[in-house]
Amino acid sequence: MSKPAAPRRVGDKEALAVATTVRGSPYKLNLVAGLIRGKKAGDALNILSFSKKAMAVDVRKVLASAIANAENNHNLDVDSLVVKEASVGKSIVMKRFATRARGRSTRIVKPFARIRVVVREQEEAE
Repeated sequence: MSKPAAPRRVGDKEALAVATTVRGSPYKLNLVAGLIRGKKAGDALNILSFSKKAMAVDVRKVLASAIANAENNHNLDVDSLVVKEASVGKSIVMKRFATRARGRSTRIVKPFARIRVVVREQEEAE
């Protein structure tokens, strides 16, 4: 006897991709994710390709993965995909220390973030 299959975390006509350890602060990642929320998938890829923000590279990879999941795993039409959700949260934090004057030290915090991108197939009538 095996375990029952886990239910889908997103609805029908939706696909999902998650990056769990993106190096950088969630605040900076959320600024980039805000650029693509609600946009068509093709337009969102273009926005991220030409963005000057460094975090756009990681968001673009996750969006491309979500589009590939929609096409290959769920048989959705790539041309009618829309970014339904692009949510950002905190992940792990690496803690390091730096030596300072008079034998003291200070903490250096190196944050990681996670991003979740959901694309949805939108009907032509909408």
